[in-house]
Amino acid sequence: MLTAGEINDLMYEVFIMAVQLGGPVLIISMAIGVVISILQAATQIHEQTLTFVPKLVVIGCILVITGGSMMERLQDMTEQIFRMIAG
Repeated sequence: MLTAGEINDLMYEVFIMAVQLGGPVLIISMAIGVVISILQAATQIHEQTLTFVPKLVVIGCILVITGGSMMERLQDMTEQIFRMIAG
């Protein structure tokens, strides 16, 4: 049986992992959105697909490059959780 302290520690680890895995993708996506918005403001072109398509391409590339390591970390965390439950 897991104690409340162990569950709190586990939830903290899960939160940190979520930030570590999702943070870089979100920050890069946001930076690209800001750069494209500045270019749109400078050129007076306000097309919604101009921000969506580059973000989609960059996020896809990031996930292709780092997806394997992200999956390994998630698998390790899952195995750790199951080991804790099994005792």
